[in-house]
Amino acid sequence: MANSINTNAGALVALQNLNNTSRDLSITQNRVNTGMKVSSAKDNGAIFAIATNQRAEMGALDAVKQSMQRGQSIVDVALAAGETITKALEEQKSLAVAIESSVVGSAAETAYLADFNALGNEITKALGGATFDGVNLFAATTTDAIAVKTGTATADIFTLKAAGAAATAVSTAGGAVGRAGATAALVETALKGFTAELGALGTKSKSLERSLTFTGKIQDSIEVGIGNLVDADLAKESAKLTALQTKQQLGVQALGIANQSSSVLLGLFR
Repeated sequence: MANSINTNAGALVALQNLNNTSRDLSITQNRVNTGMKVSSAKDNGAIFAIATNQRAEMGALDAVKQSMQRGQSIVDVALAAGETITKALEEQKSLAVAIESSVVGSAAETAYLADFNALGNEITKALGGATFDGVNLFAATTTDAIAVKTGTATADIFTLKAAGAAATAVSTAGGAVGRAGATAALVETALKGFTAELGALGTKSKSLERSLTFTGKIQDSIEVGIGNLVDADLAKESAKLTALQTKQQLGVQALGIANQSSSVLLGLFR
């Protein structure tokens, strides 16, 4: 190529290389600053879309966990009340036997009935107080059900069925009654039905706990997967940053040398 003061090919090449280096340096600096190799759609549109969708899934799973935690709390409150009720029924059964063996109208019968009825009041209060977030499984009818989300799909539903029938039987058997109603057989029937419901509720509580643990593991796996897609290798980027900074300095020097070529031509005319 002919020597010319109008066209400086060397300077053009040096400038192109310097611009490329500056662009790469800007990308690396952004990765170091954000800790991410894909922080926007322009970095990698496909990866950015995947990561965004997975972040949305994680957010949805947070809502799922909240639903399951609410369901678990509803069941746990019912179980806590159930323990109190079960103990009261056990005592009532013993008192019922004592009432049946006592003399009608005796002081002993009166005392036993008073204790029996006091326990009945405790049962009534426990049944009414087993409420969490406005839901009481013992106060609901047998047709009521509480839907708990266990996943992000529409079909991912765990149903908590009310234990209203068993609660009604307990309330009837343990309520304030006279000698005719305070029978061991009546209390025994109510106790069996109620403990069966408690067993079912306990199974549901464990199932929700397992689902919560599983959902947490899924969230952790998704988070790791997102990190694999978008997180930058900071050790690698740090080394690259140093190399690009050095390359940029050399590029500036190369451009300066190329720009001095016209001065060399000027020397030919001296």
